[in-house]
Amino acid sequence: MSMETTAWNTMYATMNAQTGHRRIDPALLRRIARFAARLRRRLAGFAVVSVVVAGLTVATPLLAGRVVDAITRSAPSSTVVILASIIAGVAFAEAGFGLVQRWLSSTIGERLIFDLRTAVYDHVQTMPVAFFSRTRTGALVSRLNNDVIGAQRAFSDAFSGVISNTVTLLLALVAMVSLSWQITLATLLLLPVFLVPARRFGARIADLQRIRAAHDAAMGDRMTERFSAPGATLIKLFGGADRESTEFADRAGRVRDVGVRSAMVQEIFYLALMVVSALALALVYGVGGVLALNGQIQTGTVVSLAMLLTRLYAPLTALANTRVEAMSAMVSFERVFEVLDLAPLIEDRDDARRVPDGPIGVEFDGVAFAYPSPAQISLASLEDVAVLDPRPGGQVLHDVSFTIAPGQTVALVGTSGAGKSTIAGLIPRLFDVDEGSVRIGGVDVRDLAASSLHSAVGMVTQDGHLFHDTVRANLTLANRDATDDEVWDALRRARLDGVVAALREGLDTIVGERGYRFSGGERQRLTIARVLLAKPRVVILDEATAHLDTTSEAQVQLALSEALAGRTAIVIAHRLATVRDADAILVVEDGRVVESGSHLELVDAGGRYAELYSA
Repeated sequence: MSMETTAWNTMYATMNAQTGHRRIDPALLRRIARFAARLRRRLAGFAVVSVVVAGLTVATPLLAGRVVDAITRSAPSSTVVILASIIAGVAFAEAGFGLVQRWLSSTIGERLIFDLRTAVYDHVQTMPVAFFSRTRTGALVSRLNNDVIGAQRAFSDAFSGVISNTVTLLLALVAMVSLSWQITLATLLLLPVFLVPARRFGARIADLQRIRAAHDAAMGDRMTERFSAPGATLIKLFGGADRESTEFADRAGRVRDVGVRSAMVQEIFYLALMVVSALALALVYGVGGVLALNGQIQTGTVVSLAMLLTRLYAPLTALANTRVEAMSAMVSFERVFEVLDLAPLIEDRDDARRVPDGPIGVEFDGVAFAYPSPAQISLASLEDVAVLDPRPGGQVLHDVSFTIAPGQTVALVGTSGAGKSTIAGLIPRLFDVDEGSVRIGGVDVRDLAASSLHSAVGMVTQDGHLFHDTVRANLTLANRDATDDEVWDALRRARLDGVVAALREGLDTIVGERGYRFSGGERQRLTIARVLLAKPRVVILDEATAHLDTTSEAQVQLALSEALAGRTAIVIAHRLATVRDADAILVVEDGRVVESGSHLELVDAGGRYAELYSA
């Protein structure tokens, strides 16, 4: 490793520091060790190979010195050839072991990334819907990307660096002292001069890097919002293209200015280290040359010392920055474990049951519910706030009781915010009740396995959300084994087969972000087709026809009649004309069921439903 490489490595390590003078938590180290225990064999193998590579690294300068001495003594040519052959062999061995070292390092690092990512991803899937409604998506994705990779550096950089650099340092120091303790002492006296630029300039570079990262993140967030289909439409509708361009140029200009300042500081830093490196080499050649001319040491010793100098300074500098690298990795581990430590509010019981076979009904028995506090379901760092509010949400439902017989259709009506969607969300167990119980097929949903419950309950929401994927992938989300014939049958029953058949790519058509290639009515019918493919026994329609024009609503209603046929159904609607034929209508106000009955019964009663209907 050259002195130039040493300088660049020093600068890179300092630039990538993410933390200051913090103490490493022993408990965190123990947790990391437990997490990495499955990799202990490869870690041990990596340590052994690193020791071998360090030994070979120090051997080359010593052999080079022997060659020079052999030449100056006019030794037999066979001696020089043998030494040169040994150097070549060492080079091949170092390259071979280096490849093994790199393979072990990459497999350890990538396995750690895989384990952390899958652990975080799987854990996040267990979080309640309220968690996602509060969390910044970008911050959460950052945990799966940036922080996981930062944690991986603890093994690929810090761990490997400590082992190889420590061994290399010790071997180089022993070799240099054995060759000339005087020159070794002189070169060590220059070490503080080498480290000062790394600390002073490195801190400045790290600050500039953080500033640039913040500007990059702000610019990236702006692009993400503006480049989405709704965002781009909004800008075009309000004619703000010129203003947007000016504001973006301002943000990009800040990134540019910081980049120039960072480049100049890096160059000054690099040149300072190069000057110190040159002084160290000059010292070795100057003092060593004088000693060699006086016959106190061999000429080859000077060459060996000069080559060993990089083997001494490089690991010393790297080890000086190891704590910074380790602390950066610790911060990343803390942020990853922070997500993993967030306990899910809803979990399967050990003895969870399956939903009973056959037609099933739904029963609410004295249900009371309040949304959990932010502190229970989220993290301050994911919401970009200092402290989460520990207070729970206000009571949403109060003593809600009703029964839906198998195959019956019941409508929930009432003013916005009355608690209708909350009632619907308790059936597939998006939340758990605080009091009372919700039963499906006579079994409390808390006693059912989530997979069985979700296969029995299907839901069509108001927004008709679709992923940026093919029509087929969106429709088979809940039934991956569905054949194309089954998909086309679901589309036909959803009154959408003609629309999809007219598309050039058919079922392989990409629907666009949030399904923006389709109209609102078409998106809703796609979600209905998805429910038809899932074949649930209970269907929940939460404002499925809201915001649709008359023609689209008529088509969706026809599709819904297919979806509800022979199934237990809960329909939430503001347009009361769409629920007149329901078997029963429940009027929900302020979290309570205040009226129930058929359409005609409730109109004749002249109560709240009659007011809503007449309005």
